[in-house]
Amino acid sequence: MGHTLKDKTKLLARVRRIKGQAEAVERALEAELGCTDVLMLVASMRGAINGLTAELMEDHIRHHVVNPATETDAERARGAAELIEVVRTYLK
Repeated sequence: MGHTLKDKTKLLARVRRIKGQAEAVERALEAELGCTDVLMLVASMRGAINGLTAELMEDHIRHHVVNPATETDAERARGAAELIEVVRTYLK
């Protein structure tokens, strides 16, 4: 995926934040924190993973399926834009 190379630094930063969140969950479990605290940490991690997934899927659609910004067929462009919006909404 050539398009991931141009965003490599940004994507790796997101992955490193997720790694840090996973380590925070591990520390919380080791410290025997309350379940509410652990669940909040896991929820944050899930949100970060969903955000990364949405970004990767959107880039994939734009680079390998249809880029709504450059598609000359208005119906295909609208369909691609709608798909991207659905992915973003679903993964929030």
